[in-house]
Amino acid sequence: MKSGHWICPPVSNTIRICCHKRPAAQPQFFRLFLASTFSASVGRNGYYVGCAWTLVQAGCGSAGVATLLALVSVVEFIASPLAGIAADRFDRRQLNIAADIGRLGVMLATALSLLYLAVFPTLCLSAVLFAICDRVALTASQAMIPLVVRGADPATSNSSVFFVMQFGSLAAALLAGPLLSGHSPALAFAVLALFFLVSAGSLCSMRLGLVLRSADRANGSAPTLDRHLFRLFAAYAMLYGSAVLVTVMGSSFVFEEQQGTAVDFGRLEAAWSAGSLIGAVLFVRLTRSVSAPTLHLMLLGSTALALVSLIALRAPWTLIVFAALGCLYNLGRVSIEITLQSRVRDGALGRAKGVMHSLAVALGLVIFSLTFFLGARVLPSTVFFCFGMVLLATIPLLSLGNAQRQGES
Repeated sequence: MKSGHWICPPVSNTIRICCHKRPAAQPQFFRLFLASTFSASVGRNGYYVGCAWTLVQAGCGSAGVATLLALVSVVEFIASPLAGIAADRFDRRQLNIAADIGRLGVMLATALSLLYLAVFPTLCLSAVLFAICDRVALTASQAMIPLVVRGADPATSNSSVFFVMQFGSLAAALLAGPLLSGHSPALAFAVLALFFLVSAGSLCSMRLGLVLRSADRANGSAPTLDRHLFRLFAAYAMLYGSAVLVTVMGSSFVFEEQQGTAVDFGRLEAAWSAGSLIGAVLFVRLTRSVSAPTLHLMLLGSTALALVSLIALRAPWTLIVFAALGCLYNLGRVSIEITLQSRVRDGALGRAKGVMHSLAVALGLVIFSLTFFLGARVLPSTVFFCFGMVLLATIPLLSLGNAQRQGES
């Protein structure tokens, strides 16, 4: 969606012409990239599920989980711009491979340490190291997408990548349960670590390093953060904030407010993942009829209404809402990713993604802080309602900017 103009079809003709001028990546490159994306998604999501479950099982409760996630957010806030600079300076494929090996080593070390050391400090240290490697891997991997899919339709290719990523999240949720039930957490971490080995092996079979090194990197100046790009970052931050809110408040919403069980919480997570998969499938059709900025406003508005509705609903209707939230979030992620790719040169894409994610994580930290201070004094549905109202309040500001852009074009 990051086309040269804000009022445009999903990908402008200029972008399509540029793509056709570039040599198309071989199909096996894209298949290997998808295999790496899927494997890494299983590993990273399985890691965080394993950390959360292990902390709860050790008696640390939701406070321990929130502390770990807040720690990860701080690390991501600091590491995202640095990872973006690295992705623009070095070979992205090799950087991703190194980060995969780093995640593999962290998970194996975590599995070993859990056999002998206290759970909470072990997982906190593990999460810091894992988050550094993870942010480098994600930034490098997503910055590789334009290189891997050159010559192909950006909307379809990006949708495929994010579909595979969300499918990996669903697979991680389904796999982590049996691994953590009746077994030592160390076994779960050791098994899940192997997925990073598969990811690194898939990337080792690719040879895309010279593609980026030759052209854009020679003129790799930093991206210009104009008001249109800032509005794109703001839309991403708001969608990211809604996902963080579901992560932080989802378990409390089920257990405390809805009087649900662990099975009900699993259904909520599954509903979110299923909705995310649907969002990746729907994206291609939507972008053929709706312009990028209009789609962003529609997604933010729909997300706000879905969050607000949770204050009055109970299961099973809440599962439909969480599935819708997952769908809207993934639609927004794919849309913003394509918009960013078309507005920022390859040589500066990593830094742009780093800045965008840092702004989003900053909002996530605000949500963590408010959740910590509010504690049990406010119902989760009330928090969802308030954030939904904040989203609704930001839409006029973003739409005003889009209206000005229309007047200029």
